[in-house]
Order: sequence, then C-alpha cells, then structure tokens
Amino acid sequence: MAGKESAMVAAMATINPSYAKLQAGYLFPEVGKRVRAFAAAHPSARIIRLGIGDVVLPLPPPIVEALKAAAEEMGHRETFRGYDDRGRGYDFLIEPIVAHLRSQGAEVAEDEVFVSDGSKCDTANIQEIFAVDNVVAVTDPVYPVYVDTNVMAGRTGAMAADGRYGKLVYLPTTAENGFDPALPGGRVDLIYLCSPNNPTGAVMSRVALEKWVAYAREHGSIILFDAAYEAFISEPDYPHTIFAIPGARQVAIEFRSFSKTAGFTGTRCAYTVIPKELCARDASGAEVALHGLWHRRHTTKFNGVSYPVQRAAAAVFSPAGSQAVHANLDYYMENARIIRAGLAGAGYRVYGGVNAPYIWLKLPAGVGSWQFFDRLLAEAHVVGTPGAGFGACGEGYLRLSAFGFRENIEEAVERIKTKLPG
Repeated sequence: MAGKESAMVAAMATINPSYAKLQAGYLFPEVGKRVRAFAAAHPSARIIRLGIGDVVLPLPPPIVEALKAAAEEMGHRETFRGYDDRGRGYDFLIEPIVAHLRSQGAEVAEDEVFVSDGSKCDTANIQEIFAVDNVVAVTDPVYPVYVDTNVMAGRTGAMAADGRYGKLVYLPTTAENGFDPALPGGRVDLIYLCSPNNPTGAVMSRVALEKWVAYAREHGSIILFDAAYEAFISEPDYPHTIFAIPGARQVAIEFRSFSKTAGFTGTRCAYTVIPKELCARDASGAEVALHGLWHRRHTTKFNGVSYPVQRAAAAVFSPAGSQAVHANLDYYMENARIIRAGLAGAGYRVYGGVNAPYIWLKLPAGVGSWQFFDRLLAEAHVVGTPGAGFGACGEGYLRLSAFGFRENIEEAVERIKTKLPG
C-alpha cells in the first residue's frame, strides 16, 4: 500500500516553482482583508475608503446611451454581432483612439492599436512575448503587477529581506531625486515606466522621457510605458504620450485605459499601442517585429471586448462624451486638491495630486506604512494603501486616492487632521 501511495504522489502534476517566490498575498486583497476584519469587529464604524483606486461617479449619460443602444442592437437579427473577427477592435473605436493620440503629438497607425479589457491585463501579459532571461528594470515604488508577473514568469530570483527580488533592477524613485529615477548603471532589456505614476502621483517631464528614450535606443532596450492616468495631466508642459518623443516608436510600447479616465472600472476597456517598427532579437540574433508577436498572442488568448462596451468606449470621444468625462475628471482632481491642501495644512509632507488622482503622503519619522495604515483605520476609520506594498522605497509613505464622493473626501481629511495630525 505504501508503495502504491508513493507512486501516486510521484505521478502528481507539478506547479510552476516561480509562484512560490511571490509574497503571501497581492497588496490590495491584503488591504481588503484587514478592512473586513476591522469592520466585523466594529460594525458601527463608518469606514471611508481612499485605498484602492476605484471610481465612484457613474458612467456619463452619453456613454450609457451608447451602451444601451448597442445592447439593443444585440437583440435583433439584423444588427447582432458575434466575435470581432479581427480580434483587436472595431474601426468605430480605433479611429477616434488614433485621432486622440495624434492630437497629443503621437504618430500612430490604426493597425498599431489593440483594444483589450484592461491595461492591468496588458501590462501583465506583455512580458509573455519576451524571453525569460531578459533583465527587467522597475521603478521603486512600483505598481505591483509589473513585478509579480515577471516573478511568475521566472525572470527573478527569490525575495530578499527588504522585499526586493533578485535579478530585478530597482530604480529608486523618491522625493530625494524629485521622483525622477536615475538611469540604470548598466544595460537592461525591459523598462517599466508609469506616468502619471501609480502610486506617487508624479508625472514625467519631456526631458525625463527624452532621457529614457535615448537610453533605450543606445542599449537596445524596450520601454513598457503605462499611461493609464494620462487624462489627469493638467499642466501643459507634460507629455501625455511617450510617442510625442522623437525616436520613441523604435523603443516603446504604450498602455492606456478607459477605467479611470471614463469610469470603466466595472465595464472594462483599454488599448495598447505597438509600433510596427519596434523590434527585438530572436535566439539567432535576427530582428523580430514585436507588433506581429503581440497580434498573435492577443488573438490566440483573447476574443475581444464586447461590441456594446466598444460602442460605449467610442462615445468617450464624442463631443458630449468628452465634455462629460472631463467633468468627472475635474471632480476627482478637486478631491485631490482638497486632500493635498488639507493634509499639508495639518503638517504632513504630500506629493502628487496635481496631475494624478493619487496623493503620496510622507509619514512621521519612524512610523511604518502598515503601522500607519492600521492606526488610520482604527482611529480615523479611513482606508489608505501602505506604501510598503509598492516596494522598499514606498516604506514610510501612504497612498490616498481621490476617487470618492466629495462629502466623504472632506470628512476623511477632517478625521485625519483631528485624529492623526502630522
């Protein structure tokens, strides 16, 4: 019997060992776990959530009308739609996307745009088209998806005591360097950049982007540029797209989303831009266009965003849709101003909140970010996101989101000022 049991165990399927390198839980589920435990223990507490960056305002009427009209089409034989046979999006959506990008200084062709169900998915999945031995650089602090998906793929070593993974190149992005990370000391293959940045709220200048494009061109690197929050940039001197920088088409991929821009967090629509001249090398040293590889991956693993959702996304670019969307953006950025001004007035050092919906709050000396998270929840009944969850350089900070109703934002600021003055 013992021999039979041993044989059964020996024949069992094995897991991807790289998953064992991951920290115990993804950041935001851990935040949710702690909040649920507190709420269960304190049922009368009115918790204000400024942690996860989820929108609260409803979809604007022009977008809802487009969604409803498209859903009605799906109920009639003459107008029913099945699969998007190209797999990368309908022309009625791709055409205004391209016009929008061109208005921001990017030269983009229509067949270089791939519509998807989220930039989180795209920034996670893009690493699949690259070899496992590529050296990856990330800013620190960093959006966790960039790191965790490369851990899963096997590009990293184990996690060290400071929370960093071996083989990854970390680029400190802190108040001390003006949130403008220095170039890597040596060569790297893949570079994740996010502007406006999640979590710090900092935005990259034209000079900074030119520096990175020049580095990538010199070293044959690929920049994976997450512009999910570009619509929040209000100051005119900051580029909205990396493709406004000369030479970027040879070295960059850009990711964009309707989630925060137009309230699609529950509707799901995004797009990725891959220029046709962007290349990497295969095992023999020959150049291979990444556009074709992503097209193959995209159409193999994804059947496209639903027709009604794509119609709703297209309405974002209509005159009425654009006006309504920008009204929502203005609402959230006024929230950000209230948080930033209120906490600065309470004695805290604050960053972000000008061109992004996130405020990066510097904590008092000696206070850990999870420690402050717990105190904030227990004493003020407000939820933020601990900076340590975004990397070693995030320790000592807390991210607050401007995605909330105005009355809750104002009350949360007053609670923090009263209960935990800086």
